[in-house]
Amino acid sequence: QVQLVESGGGLVEPGGSLRLSCTASGNIFKTGIMGWYRQHPLNQRESVATITDRGNTNYQDSVMGRFTVSRDNAKNTVILDMNDLKPEDTSIYYCSAHIWEDSYSSRDYYGQGIQVTVSS
Repeated sequence: QVQLVESGGGLVEPGGSLRLSCTASGNIFKTGIMGWYRQHPLNQRESVATITDRGNTNYQDSVMGRFTVSRDNAKNTVILDMNDLKPEDTSIYYCSAHIWEDSYSSRDYYGQGIQVTVSS
């Protein structure tokens, strides 16, 4: 079984910064693409940023230049550094990872979600 555990959310004023961290643990043979999604009330879950095992990144247009995604492959950890936060960034953020538990089967896993609130 694989688990993803997130940390680092909270309340911050507009213009502030937060760092989200997520570590995958359990029966992991290989970790592929990792990333962060967010879900606003009444809206669909949207991709914020993703990073491949080779370090190739992709960002949602609204966070480009403000957020940075990185990973530590040895620790199965993905990090999201969020700067110049805006009230519209308020959401529940979910970590995701595509994980192989053996050499022939893989699936997507998600964390439990962590609240980020941007407010004065």
